[in-house]
Amino acid sequence: MTFTRKLRLSLFTALLAGTPLLSQAALTQVRFAVDPTYPPFESKTADGKLVGFDIDLGNALCKQMDVKCVWVENEFDGMIPALKARKFDAILSDMGVTAERLKQIDFTVPVYNTPVMLVARKGSGLLPTAESLKGKSVGVEQGTVQERYARLKWQPYGVNVVPYGDQAQVENDLVAGRIDAEFTDGAQAGIGFLKSPAGKGFELSGPAVEDPIIGPGTAIGLRKGDTELRTALDDAYAKIKADGTFDKLQKKYFTTDISVK
Repeated sequence: MTFTRKLRLSLFTALLAGTPLLSQAALTQVRFAVDPTYPPFESKTADGKLVGFDIDLGNALCKQMDVKCVWVENEFDGMIPALKARKFDAILSDMGVTAERLKQIDFTVPVYNTPVMLVARKGSGLLPTAESLKGKSVGVEQGTVQERYARLKWQPYGVNVVPYGDQAQVENDLVAGRIDAEFTDGAQAGIGFLKSPAGKGFELSGPAVEDPIIGPGTAIGLRKGDTELRTALDDAYAKIKADGTFDKLQKKYFTTDISVK
């Protein structure tokens, strides 16, 4: 059995073992953690308003659950420790489900799935392989599946993996020529960075990377044992999928289908 099938089976088993849906009287708000440096998933407007696909998705879930959405900004690398410290209730910030993360936190069912890809200057010919990237510097956001993959699969073979505190820093150094490529969410790059003036000289370079390290998709991270909130979120997600809300939201931001197959 593949890792992805095992992971989905474990998530399904956990759902079956969950407690009944939390009553609306007990659940009045959900505090979602977000790193607003990752458009189109999450970013801030000039006047400081949080916008993006994850923001709209979270608001839709809260509306379905009839609770208040509260957004807490946090650097991606520190989200799991902060979740454990109860600084917020859940992580909704394009966080992929992986075996390593499952050791520390729980997840809802996967809510979407986007490709992990390399971004480099147009015409560079770089591919997301250790052979192609040997001697090159590749930027990654700290704490992401991209960082873990790059460190395990590329770094031992002569690739310089450079971690950054947020995605904006990765992109700034890529434009400045301090790194040769970035390894990131392909949907984020295609709709965000590559559509910006700074990203005009760059492109998605090579195919998407699929690996058990990267996992089966993105889900909402929760504290271990928080089965009531998980069940409530899973139920709300199933309803917005069924009534077309999710499809409407993804078409607002993406040109390809990011639904979990």
